[in-house]
Amino acid sequence: MRVCPSLSPLQTAIAQPRNCSPLNPSVQIHASKQQQNPPTITTKIHLSNLDKLLQKPTPPSDQTKLTSSSSLPSASTNRRLVSPLRLSFQSSSDTNQSEAMSPRSLNHLQQLLSDSEPSPRGNISQNWRKYHGCDNWVGLLDPLDPHLRREILRCGDLVQSAYSTYFSHPPNKVSLSDQSYRVTSSLFATSSVQLPQWFSSVVPWFSTQRSSWIGYVAVCDDEREIRRMGRRDITIVLRGTATCLEWAENFRAGLVPIEPNEKDGAKVECGFWSLYKTPGDNIKSLSASVVTEVQRLLNKYKGEELSITVTGHSLGAALSVLVADELSKCKQDMPPISVFSFGGPRVGNQAFVNRVESRGVKVLRVVNAHDMVTRVPGLLPREHIHEQFEGGWQEQLLERLDGYVHVGRELRVDSRMSPVLRPDADPACCHDLEAYLHLVDGFMATNCPFRVNARRSLVRLLNQQGGNVKQVFISKAKAVHVQLDLSAGKTAIEEQLSHPSSLFSHQRLIESK
Repeated sequence: MRVCPSLSPLQTAIAQPRNCSPLNPSVQIHASKQQQNPPTITTKIHLSNLDKLLQKPTPPSDQTKLTSSSSLPSASTNRRLVSPLRLSFQSSSDTNQSEAMSPRSLNHLQQLLSDSEPSPRGNISQNWRKYHGCDNWVGLLDPLDPHLRREILRCGDLVQSAYSTYFSHPPNKVSLSDQSYRVTSSLFATSSVQLPQWFSSVVPWFSTQRSSWIGYVAVCDDEREIRRMGRRDITIVLRGTATCLEWAENFRAGLVPIEPNEKDGAKVECGFWSLYKTPGDNIKSLSASVVTEVQRLLNKYKGEELSITVTGHSLGAALSVLVADELSKCKQDMPPISVFSFGGPRVGNQAFVNRVESRGVKVLRVVNAHDMVTRVPGLLPREHIHEQFEGGWQEQLLERLDGYVHVGRELRVDSRMSPVLRPDADPACCHDLEAYLHLVDGFMATNCPFRVNARRSLVRLLNQQGGNVKQVFISKAKAVHVQLDLSAGKTAIEEQLSHPSSLFSHQRLIESK
């Protein structure tokens, strides 16, 4: 006759079937029909936490619900409890912070390649003058206000439309990314430089013609957008250097007086002034065209709340300042005039800066810290010297040797802060307009990481600056090109990067090259 070994009460309880989680002993044992001694509250909380970590949730008992929050174990206690089980532990706050701030994280890359709007397009009707620069953008630049970021990007996209139009040969009708604006007039700039005849035989005809399409005037015609902005906006848009004659004008760096009879001493770069004031064959000068069209629009919309915005990139940034300066005095009671420029060079001397500022023109210059164009013409940083030695002999000496000074406020971005661009990006990339807009979209404040919810599409940046983009983005784009169906009108890369929320959805975290 076999004798069964005696079992301890704990072994007996384990051997019997139960109706709860194995980690929760606070239940009746049906087989024994007896009540076990209830464990203490601390033990129940301890086991409940372990149960949650093992993803076997059980409904908390009434006694546990009554326990105060002060008796719950801390995060450090949880780490000690989990350590013997070899389970990884990381608090949700630590996880979110690491995912948000690491430029190599999957979460960060997904946000950078999202198809959402880069920044809110909220109603600014009550504060539009502030965003238009009435207070010189005090308190809006560092950190960068999200509504101001949106306005800057809107101006940049209008300049991109000017580039796209010019480089489509023959030039097509201007196609604006912002459908709330309507183009009312085209603008042409004429060079006074005479090139030798043989030069035309070695370069394309459109690079040597004296007069070239350089931009347009547009007006906001969408009633909903007018209500959002709080006014009807008239915008003058100017592209950067594109022809051989425009390059030649850029190197005419001597200072010439704006108005020889004026005693204010205002002078500007000779090449910029030539492109602005020279008429072409049967074509008005850029100056006359802008003034005529703006006056026509002011008369057409007389009585409405109006604003004038002038925007441009590179050469267009320099010409924008000249346009704004002239418009400020072409008519009494002019609407507020502001300039939003990208990668602009210096335009004139200190007297010209004083002239522009005294006329109420507001200028916001977006500058990449590594863009060489923003440091010319001129060889010395006159802006800092003017602040330290205003009116002194040092400033007077530099006025004769190197008189160029920047005008307006500066929003300084840094291409090396981008998680997308290579840190050794070449000078062309540092000056590229799309790179500028990418940096503005990601800028939060000086010395701060790239904005984690920067969501501007990378299609144009990859097409124009592929050699300056980190290899991880190039590799993923190529992988998508292979995997996707190419039956659609767009290429696979364009389609995925325009709506790239899933581009890195199945990839591990990797080191960006």
